[in-house]
Amino acid sequence: MTITTQAVAPPGVSRSHVQRFMLSAQALDSAVTPNEVFHEWFSAQRRTNRYDVRRIPFSELVGWHFEDTTGNLVHDSGRFFSVEGLSVRTEWNGHETSWEQPIINQPEIGILGIVVKEFDGVLHCLMQAKMEPGNVDTVQLSPTVQATRSNYTGVHKGAAVRYIDYFKPPRMQSRVLYDSLQSEQGSWFLRKRNRNIVVEAVGDVPEHEDFVWLTLGQIHQLLHESNVVNMDARTVLSLIPAFGESGLPLHPTEQVLSRLTEVKARRELVQRTLPLNRVERWRRTDEGIEHETGHHFTVIAASVAAANREVKSWTQPLLAPAEQGLSAFLIRRICGVPHLLAQARSEAGVLDVAELGPTVQCQPGRALTLPPELRPRYLDVVLRATPDELLYDTVQSEEGGRFHHAGNRYVLMEVGDEFPVDVPEEFVWVTAEQLSALVRHSNYLNIEARTLLTGLRAVWSLGGSLSGVFAR
Repeated sequence: MTITTQAVAPPGVSRSHVQRFMLSAQALDSAVTPNEVFHEWFSAQRRTNRYDVRRIPFSELVGWHFEDTTGNLVHDSGRFFSVEGLSVRTEWNGHETSWEQPIINQPEIGILGIVVKEFDGVLHCLMQAKMEPGNVDTVQLSPTVQATRSNYTGVHKGAAVRYIDYFKPPRMQSRVLYDSLQSEQGSWFLRKRNRNIVVEAVGDVPEHEDFVWLTLGQIHQLLHESNVVNMDARTVLSLIPAFGESGLPLHPTEQVLSRLTEVKARRELVQRTLPLNRVERWRRTDEGIEHETGHHFTVIAASVAAANREVKSWTQPLLAPAEQGLSAFLIRRICGVPHLLAQARSEAGVLDVAELGPTVQCQPGRALTLPPELRPRYLDVVLRATPDELLYDTVQSEEGGRFHHAGNRYVLMEVGDEFPVDVPEEFVWVTAEQLSALVRHSNYLNIEARTLLTGLRAVWSLGGSLSGVFAR
């Protein structure tokens, strides 16, 4: 069955916007910033800007302290974020489970925003080369604005956030195209959300040497490289539709939402904050806070110096995962239509019991130490994948402002007709178009699913159509 590339607008989006972004996704080069010019500019950004990130003991943190009564790691201002304790009880693979862990509590909602503008009839995105202390290779491509409320309201007492006025009322210089609150890593953040927003510039946009205009197609090509496009850019890009119509889904979207609601209603997720110094099985030294098994993650401290950041130097805590993660969607044709197998996934700090995540999402090394009945379903399928079955396979960094060298292997894997259509109740088959519609709303897709949705669009950009991607 051929998959057409006719532009179909999700609910609430004008057809013209979809067509414009699809045209941008098909533009793999640009006269505004040719690919060769971009790579020279990006290499220079990584090479010439002065950055120094080093791990330090907690005793050398400046502006941070452990509270005497709770042991929570907090900023002296009471802003930014804190590291606290969390007790969790929930269900996993039909088994009740409970644990305690440190977690980052950052209740304020930041802005992750991309400014777009037409050049020669093609929409371009204004992207920033941004240093984050936990990034692999330090500098990655970020949205136009990536700022916490503390940053853009001046709590850090640094320079103003560039281009922030395009995203704050009264927005005389822009108009909003896409706008929603989206979650971040539920295993490491407590109910964390950021505003993901795309605006179109009205009039000229001032230039700056740390920013560059790229088409969606150029960005999609960069998504096939590891550790170039940062997490904050990937989640904002997930809002932008770039698919054609692929055919009728197995389940209407209303039924998909009902399946997710059923899981939320039936699955118990009890979250209780507790003092960090009372978290069981975690030990604190002056070098870090880690689990007694060495699994999961370690909370560390870092000293940072960056010549082109709003604040030139600072110290802060970072969360360092014990291993590289794995997030994978299995993709199967059902009645000729490509479907992705999504999972209603609960995590320690999730806001509303569960969100739709990838088929498999775990730290594979730790997962393989669990009893078979507690291992993530379909992990063995992904680990046995052959190169011919992999449509997308890259390593991408997670939030470099809070995590140290946190990376996930992101995989899109095609399975054949032998893979069952009938799946356990916490899983559901969805089309790419359905995911694109759901991501327009808050708290339906988790951050890993949104990265893979952006990755799928990158596959589409290079393949020309989803039918070309899945053809064998």
